[in-house]
Order: sequence, then C-alpha cells, then structure tokens
Amino acid sequence: MMDINLNSDINISDSYAITYIADNSFFKKKQKGTVVMQDFGVVKSVNERAYLITIDNKNGMSVDLSTIGATIVAIRVPDKNGKLVDVVQGYKSAESYTDYKVGHAGGTIGPCANRIDNGIFELNGKKYELEKNGNGGKVHSHGASAGLDIKNWKYELIKNGVKFTYVKKDGEGNYPANVTIDVSYILTDNNELITKYEASSDEDTILNLTNHSYFNLDGEENTEEGAVLNHIVQFPMSDKFTVTNENGIPTGELRSVENTPYDFRQGAKVKDKINSDYQPLIQTNGFDQNYCINGYNGKKLIDIANVKSEKTGIKMTVSTNLPGFQFYTANSLKPQPAGKCGKQYKKRSSLCIEPQFYPNAINTPNFEKPILKKGSKFNREIVYKFDTEK
Repeated sequence: MMDINLNSDINISDSYAITYIADNSFFKKKQKGTVVMQDFGVVKSVNERAYLITIDNKNGMSVDLSTIGATIVAIRVPDKNGKLVDVVQGYKSAESYTDYKVGHAGGTIGPCANRIDNGIFELNGKKYELEKNGNGGKVHSHGASAGLDIKNWKYELIKNGVKFTYVKKDGEGNYPANVTIDVSYILTDNNELITKYEASSDEDTILNLTNHSYFNLDGEENTEEGAVLNHIVQFPMSDKFTVTNENGIPTGELRSVENTPYDFRQGAKVKDKINSDYQPLIQTNGFDQNYCINGYNGKKLIDIANVKSEKTGIKMTVSTNLPGFQFYTANSLKPQPAGKCGKQYKKRSSLCIEPQFYPNAINTPNFEKPILKKGSKFNREIVYKFDTEK
C-alpha cells in the first residue's frame, strides 16, 4: 500500500463516502454510499501507480474498477439465496494485466476492438499500418500491444460511479489523431452497471470501443474447463451473424442463424450447441462470432443478450446501442497468473458478450464504419443488468 495525496488524486463526489485504504490509514467522509480505494500495483511502462476503486448500491451489489485499462475487475451480485457472488473473472494486481496474456480480461478495448485484416486500413486517402498481433501475425486485434486495456487511465469519482479518461496521442499504435476518451461506469439501485463511452478527436480517426469481461454467473471461482457450458444463453434480437474466413475476418456475408448452432433466439444451454458439426463453429474451436442486432439505429438501447445460471439463479441482461456483439466462449486462454480466487481460469470457464462495430468494418463494404470525425462526438453505451430467478 502507499500514501496518497487526497487533494490532488481524488475528485470527491458529494454522493459518496470515500475510504482510501493505505498503510492502515484511511480518509472517510460520511455521505450516502461508499467508495473504497486501494493501491493496485505499478504500471511499469509509465512507472505509475494503479488504483482499484470499489462502488456499491443499496442492494449490496458492488463493482471493482481499476485505472489499469478502465477495467472491470469484479462484479458481486446477490444470488437466489441472497448470497453475494462475484460473476467476473479478474486478477489481483495491475502487473497481472500487463505482464501476462490474460485475454484483455475486463478491459476497455480499443482504439479499434476486434480484428482488422492485415492490420491495414485507409482513411481520407491515407494508408495506415497497425501492429499485427493476431492469427499468426495476419490481423490487428484489440489495439494490440498499445491497446487501451493496458494504459493507466485518469479517474474522477462521479455520482454513483467513476469516470476514467485517457488521451490517445496522434500516432500512438499508428492510429491517427489525438483522441480524448471517457469511460464512465454508473451503478444503479436497479442492479444495472451502465457503461458510457464518450470521445472526441482533433482529426478523423477510427474508434471502436467495447468491454471484454469474462462472465461466469455460477461464480468466478468456477475455473475448471467447461465451467460455463451449463449457462443458458438467449440472443432475442439477432437473426444473422457475420461469416468469417480462417483469420476471423468477415467475408461480407450476413448469414441467417436459422438451422445453425448460432441460433440462440429462443435460448439454449451453451453445451447443447458448442460442439456441433458446423464449419464456422469448428473453425473457431467454439463460439467466437459477431452477431448482428435487429432494429439497430445507433441511438436506442436494445436488449441483445440474456444469460442465466441455474445454479445461482443469477440472470444478466446486456443492452447496447452498438450494431453488433462478439460472443466468445474463452476457447483459447493463454498461460496466465492465478485469478482472484487463487486458481487459473481454464478454457471455456467463462463467456464474453462484447457489443461493438463489426470486425474489420473499416475495410468491408456495406458495414457501418467506426469513423470518428474531427469535431464530432462518440457516444455509445453498454448496460449489464442483474436479476435473480429461482
């Protein structure tokens, strides 16, 4: 733990009591609610301290958020018996996120989430070449080694939550423009974690932001291989998915989910579909596909996914105003440190619902382009809502 200068490091919202835990000392301002702040280790690339910030609501639900990557580290929600269950895989320190390949766990992904073919795109007649870090050096994936999920973000405590800010410099990661990015997490008393993405740029650029949390509604301590396969998944607003080549790059075809293992419109257990004899599914060794969202207009929030654990009764509903989402069943986790529970997370022990623009949209005709114009504003949301059903 370390000492902290409260006047310079904490912007105190009147809605919360602030407790900073450091060297057995603390600062407390008695107000409605509680925020707990802890030292979360060192971000070696910039020699800065990272912090872990915990917020809660009146129902006992709480969320751990870190300045490293504007990351969701934990989400604790009541199960059908009122017991708090942490439903997100995460790690114990900033070093775990920066020194190991943890699959971008819980992080804010960008500047451009998902894949870009050959790491190349063109904007306003100029060609940009990005680091190729995926599929054997054939694609740019999730911002690569300069991605937003390993940056140490500035923070501000706001009403019922935290706002993280990162200023991406022109040329950083070979992306154009200076871009100011805000990610706000707001926890409501309806057990909703609202994620608001806002950004502005001094030149035209591309921007595709999402969150990469790995969920297990049985509890993150369920780390064994296949631990998420009994989860019931429903995608009520997705009739189509983007067909991809062997490198996960969309061919441009939007295929109906009808009569395929990708059809979750009525809901099904993951285990009933994941081992189906269907080439796109075999190609990705499990689910790792972008779904298209019916009724998308870029403004209204649409309930795109329902996920339920029969064991805990916890149900998660995901809503967004983004055009698609990647459904991923943690098919290829790399060697990693122990998680919060003290055990390593294994293959298919969790699943991800990642709302975003379609993969390689910047290079694919007829896909909406994730372009942020100079002087315009980026405004998108992802909402995770938790309920229980016995």
